[in-house]
Amino acid sequence: MSEFCLPVRVYYEDTDAAGVVYYANYLRFIERARTDWLRTLGVDQGALMESHGVAFAVRSLEAEYLKPGRLDDELIVRSTLEEVGRAQVVFRQNVMRGEELLFSARVRVVSFDPVTARAAAIPKDIQEKFKILEKVVS
Repeated sequence: MSEFCLPVRVYYEDTDAAGVVYYANYLRFIERARTDWLRTLGVDQGALMESHGVAFAVRSLEAEYLKPGRLDDELIVRSTLEEVGRAQVVFRQNVMRGEELLFSARVRVVSFDPVTARAAAIPKDIQEKFKILEKVVS
């Protein structure tokens, strides 16, 4: 699975007064896609924190808002891995309406210990899953 796709329907609550997707909601859409992708890989983030004392957090984000999504649109969030490191993963995420690109982001996610707030290595079993995906993309 070199790409993960998550369908998203735009609801009234996702839009501003003009019926256009509110800019911050794209971040919610891509967060859901990353979380669901981890689930399909067998990674439960709550269990990860309990068993390994590790959590994931967004460290940086580059985003481009290209075209507006609108009320009732059927969107697809397409996620791919760009880079896997010892304590970080970089995702490319695009929000599409059909073949039309609406939003694009490059997201750097870090693994950290929530108690110390310091970087922590991604557990080996999860890193291996990411590395397999990274090879498929390369």
